[in-house]
Amino acid sequence: MAKYNPFAEKASMQKIAQQQAVESVSMVSQVLSELGFNLHLIGSERYVREKLESLNPLQASKLKESFIKNKHPRFKKEIAASRRQPFGKTSVYVECIQNADVSKIAKLVKLVGMLLQTKVYLFWKKP
Repeated sequence: MAKYNPFAEKASMQKIAQQQAVESVSMVSQVLSELGFNLHLIGSERYVREKLESLNPLQASKLKESFIKNKHPRFKKEIAASRRQPFGKTSVYVECIQNADVSKIAKLVKLVGMLLQTKVYLFWKKP
């Protein structure tokens, strides 16, 4: 919020830290942009589904390979979560990605949109 709107900083909040996107997520986003995805719209599940359905099999496999190469713990949690292993095993993750349908890949692409956001941490103390 503080990146776009200085309201919080004017209300005597101090910017403590700013978290940038992770490199593995950035690599997946590069592949998405190469495939014609608009990175500003990947938060929309309907947009992502339409784009995924328009991909040919070669492009879909390229996208799946980018998710396999750039394993982020949040991706693994989304795909292969269980009670005993909250982040799953890598082998199960790879198998799930290879067999994933459009809805699972759409969830992962939407998650990429969330992870690309710059997070700003603010702290307020009584003046």
